Amino acid sequence: MLPPEFILTLEDVDKSFDGFKAINGLTFYMDTGELRTIIGPNGAGKSTMLDLITGRTRPDRGKIEFGRNTDLTRLNEYRINRLGIGRKFQTPTVYIEHTVFENLLLSLPGRRSVWATIFSRTRPAQLDRIDEVLQTVGLSEAREQRAGALAHGQKQWLEIGMLLAQDPKLLLVDEPAAGMTDEETVKTGELLLRLAGRHSILVIEHDMTFVRQIARKVTVLHQGAVLCEGTVDEVQNNEKVIEVYLGRKKKDKH
Repeated sequence: MLPPEFILTLEDVDKSFDGFKAINGLTFYMDTGELRTIIGPNGAGKSTMLDLITGRTRPDRGKIEFGRNTDLTRLNEYRINRLGIGRKFQTPTVYIEHTVFENLLLSLPGRRSVWATIFSRTRPAQLDRIDEVLQTVGLSEAREQRAGALAHGQKQWLEIGMLLAQDPKLLLVDEPAAGMTDEETVKTGELLLRLAGRHSILVIEHDMTFVRQIARKVTVLHQGAVLCEGTVDEVQNNEKVIEVYLGRKKKDKH
């Protein structure tokens, strides 16, 4: 049986800012359809890694590829997004004066002007796609509600829905559980688990309860490089990880 194809490849990637090496020889591989969780202390390079993948910044050296041999280092943000890479930032970015339905309508592929989108005729296939996304993210009942009036968790789900409306191949999700209630956090984890397989999903997160809910494989970043990878239990019991997070070595058992 052939191994899964990598949807994302980073090899020997470096990135410095004013002499500070934010990414240092980073090598990372992710399978198509995988749900991968990345953790690491502040300053580990997690956000910079996403910036490099999406073309927001350029590496000083190294290889970043999407799928089979698509070199992301030569493309701008717009072209990378058009390839099927969608990014959700920690703070929800939605059109607060428009309804949930209108936010999704504006996110459909090929849409440009806000006014042209809102007042043009919506095709049946587009309506079906919006209904499908609303059901997926659990916002069907909030369809006509103004986005600015949504609860924090609902705004996060709407932004995920706005990405899904574009039918991305790879979703980059930055700290989705931040600021959520416990109930919202659990629902967000369930949503990401349902999406895995249909989409490849890379999640950056600090909330270890949430990580334990969704994680199949965890990558730990430290000082711009991969410190270790494995299951949640393997990572949490790794002596190098304990030293990085707690500032001490794991005590020997007697």
